[in-house]
Amino acid sequence: MLRWMIAIVFLIMPAVAQPALAQEKRLDSLIVSYSSVTGNRAPFWIAKDLGLYEKYGLDVKLVNIAAGSVSLTALLAGNVHLTTDSSSGVVAAAARGAPIVTVSTNGALPYQFVALASIKSPDDLKGKIVGSSRIGAGTDFLLRRILAKIGLTPGKDVSLIPTGVSESDKRLQLIFQGKIDATIGESDKVFQVTEGGAQKLSILGEPKDFGVAAPGSEINTTRQVLKELRPRLKAFFMAYSEAIALGRKNRELAYQIFRKYMRLPNNPKLLDFTYRAQLLDAIPAKPWPREDSVQASIEDLRGTIAKLESMKVGDFVDASLIRELDQEGFFARLEKP
Repeated sequence: MLRWMIAIVFLIMPAVAQPALAQEKRLDSLIVSYSSVTGNRAPFWIAKDLGLYEKYGLDVKLVNIAAGSVSLTALLAGNVHLTTDSSSGVVAAAARGAPIVTVSTNGALPYQFVALASIKSPDDLKGKIVGSSRIGAGTDFLLRRILAKIGLTPGKDVSLIPTGVSESDKRLQLIFQGKIDATIGESDKVFQVTEGGAQKLSILGEPKDFGVAAPGSEINTTRQVLKELRPRLKAFFMAYSEAIALGRKNRELAYQIFRKYMRLPNNPKLLDFTYRAQLLDAIPAKPWPREDSVQASIEDLRGTIAKLESMKVGDFVDASLIRELDQEGFFARLEKP
């Protein structure tokens, strides 16, 4: 009789333990939007493919929302929890009362100011057409900063027009089609379209060459989400930061991600250039919010948003999640071999 009772107990135990095990393995959901398919999104995809989100207890859904204004609207509506957008859009929205805050970064975009091959220097741009993505976008403000530095006034010395094209590789094609004479493009995209020599562009310089801050792709949330889902956001940035570390250490892993998600051809030169430009140079190992980019956006928008006269970087940035991870030694552990 005793043996029968023991057997029944052992038969029941797995059924009792199963719900508890399922509860233990339950993952917290998080929706993250990104605005373009570029190399600085690599950590998102690395974390997805290596199961890092699950490692830190998350079920992360990555969604591509091309327009920054749409992604910020989705964020405010509660349809996404994190967005990647230029600081100009975030500053403009927050200054007008939107409870949006920048908490991390995808890094500075590796932009180059490029033009027709016949344009050899910035002075040659007089009377030419320069194309941004859209009015008020990061590329628009960046081009205005660069043009001011080289003494060219939009509407007087050059025509600065919104192309409506957010992807830099497609804007580069507008140059070859004769629709614009110059634009801003990500360096790996410039390399991709000119590699082999069939198409040629003149590289006039990088933002730093003109003494201006490069816009980045900042990671943003709402103050409510930061307060109510803080442990979930912290887990995300643990997965994200580990993905950065793994991508920087493992070149072949980065190549695999670029081929899969960016559809890059199996071209060693292109893959290596993208790896160095994005994972090694653009994306920081510690993804602190980029205060210089936010400050530049404040200065860009002060002429149109009066409230910005009395606002500072700290009104738009909350680095507490990254600071917490840093103080806990999380980044130091990631750097170990």
